[in-house]
This record gives sequence, structure tokens and C-alpha cells, in this order.
Amino acid sequence: MLNGKTAFSGFSTNDIPAAKAFYADTLGLDVTDDQGMLTLKFSNGHTVLIYPKDNHEPATYTALNFEVDDIDGAVDELVAKGVTFERYGGPDFNQDERGIMRDQGPPIAWFKDPAGNILSLIVTS
Repeated sequence: MLNGKTAFSGFSTNDIPAAKAFYADTLGLDVTDDQGMLTLKFSNGHTVLIYPKDNHEPATYTALNFEVDDIDGAVDELVAKGVTFERYGGPDFNQDERGIMRDQGPPIAWFKDPAGNILSLIVTS
């Protein structure tokens, strides 16, 4: 029934204007605003919907992963734009001083959007 149909993911925010500024200006993504919702458009044809929710609670998991070739360069660029990378404690999160975990799977670094949703930069190749 759904095979061959287009699918997309989505998550909520409590502030559409702040989300639009963050995703468009800070992250440099192609963002459209239609009927009070945002659509992130990626060059591979994928889209992500961000919708308003008054009683929004930030995702406690990684809601969106950004594949990068150079995680150090990507972290530097976002830090220069004011993004703060998360530091998670405990033995399962061996992160370096910049917040990049390098020794448990592919290199990955987490940060949050203005609504507190968890996002990541990850090297997958």
C-alpha cells in the first residue's frame, strides 16, 4: 500500500520563527514556511517537517542527523555561529574537549535547536 510513496519525518517546536532563523541562517539549510509549518529541504530530495506545538517537549533522542565529511570543520563552523555542543556524562559517552565522540562507532557530536531538540553531526562514510 505505501511502497513507492514518498515519506518524510517531522518533529515539533514551540517557536516557529526561532526555528526558521536557526535552520536557515545558522545551519544554512533550505527552509520554506507554509501555513505556519517549516519544511527543511535537502539536496537529495528528502524533507523534514517542523510543526508548532504549544505544549512542545524537546526530543530526548537525536531527532535529526546531519552527515558530514569533516566533523572537526563542521563543529568549528557551527561554534563560530554560536552553536554549543552537548557534553554527555558517563562511561558510554567518551567525548573529546569539543564534544565529539570518536571511539564508539562513527564520529558524532550533538547539539540542540532553539526548542531543545537534539541534533547531530555524524560521519557515515
